[in-house]
Amino acid sequence: MLRLIDERSAAFRAAAKSAADLGGKVPTCPEWTLLDLVHHLGKVQRRWAAIVTAGPTDADPPALEGGEAPPREREALLAWSAEGTRQLLEALSEAGPDRRCWTWWGEESDSPETSGAIGRHQVQEVTVHAYDAQITAGAPQPLPDEAALDGVEEFLSTCVSTESPWPHEAAVIDFHAAEGGSWRLLLSADGARSSRLAEPGTAPDASARATASEHVLVFYDRLPLDTLQMDGNRLLLEQLRDWDPDA
Repeated sequence: MLRLIDERSAAFRAAAKSAADLGGKVPTCPEWTLLDLVHHLGKVQRRWAAIVTAGPTDADPPALEGGEAPPREREALLAWSAEGTRQLLEALSEAGPDRRCWTWWGEESDSPETSGAIGRHQVQEVTVHAYDAQITAGAPQPLPDEAALDGVEEFLSTCVSTESPWPHEAAVIDFHAAEGGSWRLLLSADGARSSRLAEPGTAPDASARATASEHVLVFYDRLPLDTLQMDGNRLLLEQLRDWDPDA
């Protein structure tokens, strides 16, 4: 996870460095410029570094306050971004994978509230934002297989799993990655739970096939749902996309 955070952070900065204009709009985050995107990721990495360093707490840590405003000039900005990555990697390395930490996903999730789970999610944070920076610079690339394959499972276990009741009829959705790997999502009045699918087993109500990169980019609204090859009840995938368990 540390290596992937480091690699994808470097790819993010390389895209920001190559872009013609830091003021250009990010197509996948249209409310942001590229400058905003670099500021966002730098702040995110610094905040999670502080959360991991703080260790166990039940309180939602406040946003980072004080300090100098992030730079706007490109070279200084890239150095500032690299420092945020360094802080995150150092905090995760010193903590190891098992330190208890505050996380926004809480106890309902299938992901533990640990520094290791934070590191795993930060791989996805920077991997998707590297794609955002690349598409802004005019040279988008598929997400690397290693990060994307774990990203499918990480999204289902962290961002989808919940004890909040599924507001529709109980259903089963399978996700298949072209590179190899399948996952099953169970939706019911007890919430949402996912697991790796080793064998076909019972037929699902719906299934989606794509590369792991495409799955992750659809999950994070970077690509449209139609990117996936869908079988069965397509409406289930649309309902899942629109579901807000906290609403």
